[in-house]
Amino acid sequence: MAVSGMLVLTGKGNKMTVLDILSGILLLAGCSLGVIGAIGLIRFPDFYTRMHAAGVTDTLCAGLFFGGLAIQFGLTLASAKLLLIFLFMLFTCPTSSHALAKAARHGGLEPWTKTGSGAAHNMSQEGAKS
Repeated sequence: MAVSGMLVLTGKGNKMTVLDILSGILLLAGCSLGVIGAIGLIRFPDFYTRMHAAGVTDTLCAGLFFGGLAIQFGLTLASAKLLLIFLFMLFTCPTSSHALAKAARHGGLEPWTKTGSGAAHNMSQEGAKS
């Protein structure tokens, strides 16, 4: 069955188009990726790895989320605005993550390593010397 050039899946009175399903998948994937990024913020050991988890997932999460919303809106002014917002985020999110990492490194924050170097190891060595 075709309605306005779209395939319609019918079931018990509800009509759901393939675009609705695709939009739902994109929205669910974006939300899931946001939750995974939040878990990364909690689980990772230091500033740099936490910032990496947030920086990578927020851009892709926003892209998936805006893509799902744009499919729901169709070709309207709202979807054009969503595209402009996404393009802005596509450039500013990685740039801000890089600026934060560079400022932290310039400020003397050492990355965490498994071998016992870095900020936590240095603080424990200073406490042992006293």
